[in-house]
Amino acid sequence: MATQYGGYMGKVIKIDLTTQTVTDYPFSDEERRLFIGGKTMAAKILADNLTGREKAFSKKNMLVITTGPMTGSGAPSSSRFNISTLSPQTGYLTSSNCGGNFGYYLKKAGLDALIITGQCKKHTWIEINNDKVLFHEADDLWGMKTSETQAALDDKLRLKNGRVRKNGKICIGPAGENKVLYSCIVSNERVSGRGGTGAVMGYMNLKAVCASGNKEVIVLEKEKMVKHTKKWFKYLRNHPLTGNQLPKLGTAGLVSAMQMKGILSTKNYTYGQYPDFEKVSGELLAEKYNIVNKGCLTCPIRCARTVEVGGRAVKGPELETLVLLGGGILNNDLESILKWNYELDELGMDTISCANTIAYAMEANEKGIWDNGLKFSDTSELSEIFREIAYGEGIGKELGLGSKRLSEKYGGKDFAIHAKGMELAAYEPRKAVGLGLGYAVSNRGGCHLNGGYLVILEGLGLSIDPTTHRGKADLTMLFQDLMEMISATGQCLFTSYAFFPAPLMKHPNSWYTKAVNKILPYCGGVVRLINKFPEIACFHLPVFHHTKGFEYVTGMKMTFGNYIRCGERGYNLEREVNRRFGVNANKDALPKKLVKLLQDPNDPKSKVPLEKLKRTYYHARGWDKNGLPTKRLLRKLKIKGV
Repeated sequence: MATQYGGYMGKVIKIDLTTQTVTDYPFSDEERRLFIGGKTMAAKILADNLTGREKAFSKKNMLVITTGPMTGSGAPSSSRFNISTLSPQTGYLTSSNCGGNFGYYLKKAGLDALIITGQCKKHTWIEINNDKVLFHEADDLWGMKTSETQAALDDKLRLKNGRVRKNGKICIGPAGENKVLYSCIVSNERVSGRGGTGAVMGYMNLKAVCASGNKEVIVLEKEKMVKHTKKWFKYLRNHPLTGNQLPKLGTAGLVSAMQMKGILSTKNYTYGQYPDFEKVSGELLAEKYNIVNKGCLTCPIRCARTVEVGGRAVKGPELETLVLLGGGILNNDLESILKWNYELDELGMDTISCANTIAYAMEANEKGIWDNGLKFSDTSELSEIFREIAYGEGIGKELGLGSKRLSEKYGGKDFAIHAKGMELAAYEPRKAVGLGLGYAVSNRGGCHLNGGYLVILEGLGLSIDPTTHRGKADLTMLFQDLMEMISATGQCLFTSYAFFPAPLMKHPNSWYTKAVNKILPYCGGVVRLINKFPEIACFHLPVFHHTKGFEYVTGMKMTFGNYIRCGERGYNLEREVNRRFGVNANKDALPKKLVKLLQDPNDPKSKVPLEKLKRTYYHARGWDKNGLPTKRLLRKLKIKGV
């Protein structure tokens, strides 16, 4: 299917696993213009096919794998792809943005997106090579861990001359095979981590998908894009966040800042600081354990750490894993976290949900409501427990349900730390209330990224008042929409960090940075005006190279205002899909521990004023009191037929 726009391959296919048939799926240029790609394109496909009566584990559910128009364009950090589906963990739409090279090779095969539905009769893996889609039995792969699976697939793709055909892969581990509700999909060492995407693949009896081909991504204004890309790379390398902090320490470098700001989740979000934080910090990781930095294709940031576990060089832990398997369970042994991170990746499990579920179980045991043997700081059996979760054995069969379902069974809903059934990330929101709002209203559940990541203003980049509600709803909406669009284009969200002017980051104690911190909460009205009428932002920002790059690649006009509008359209479309499955204001909730109990007994503001924030947020979004988009808003955003 041809397209007039650059950056797209012009073809989407649908694979029915039940019948092992492949058909073209129509996706028009008008839809490309409105819904762009990535998670937004996936939301459109799911909106057109899911009625609200489906279950995650059913033949009618879909696994939608999408690229963006920037994927494979050569733009900075533009190798991302997205996986969306109806989540078995939350019962709502989940989307998971992933790095690695699978998205690039899916486009090399000539595809913008891949829709998978149905259920294989036998264990199966799929090979896509240009226009060919082949189904292979996977009995010999079933039961393998993720790195073993990918190595075995390379052997199967070995050419007659002994070389392995260049390819991208996604696969599941034992956790996905056994439908653990927070199992994930792995590509190289990168992970589509949240929402139970791996369990959906496991239900489908689908072990892996490999993509390869020789198609090329067309960039419409190639010469301009080459010049722009050079400037863009230079800007990212010179910015203090993307050129210094992330390359030097990765996300792990935020541990110390979180400790200082009181947002380091400790003992299942009981406290915001961990006395032994230095023992699990990014600085110690870099000094003692890091071997080399890695990055995805075309990435100038190179934020990934490589460490040694059992004599092997493997991916090191991200911030969330360090915090939640560190202070979250009162563990100060960094080497154990390195090992567990590797084990969980090999089993194919989300480290965030797994760690939080363990922490819930420890607190439930401590409070005497569930005698499970798990205790804070006693981590000697965790490796075996992770294995049991992945294989559905022993106590692992229970822990694989996640904290929400366990609290419904045993009690302790007040300290089961989740939103919509998805466990929260590592940032304690009682000292970053804007992020608390983001967690609650996030379309996919307790996600800091889909929630808008306002914590970057509340202490990790700037330092605006972390406990005020003032201006937070409007800023959350703006950041959510920007991140929605960045994901839709196929780029890494870390490229957005350079949105903040470098002088503010370089000089946090300067008078002008302090002034911005003081003034920004009072700019909610201005931000709301931009959110409501983004057309007024009919320009390119010098600190935001994404819009001009998008124009050069696709040929679509894309101002900063247009960019925001496209993100807003995507965010509301996801909300509309979730409406069918029962989302409303009551579901935009946080546990009592975070909204009723003070983190600091001496600070009456150290809790999330969620209801006040929600009211302001719904109004800013143009949603009704039940937390749902109005018909008028949907018409304005050109969201039809949902």
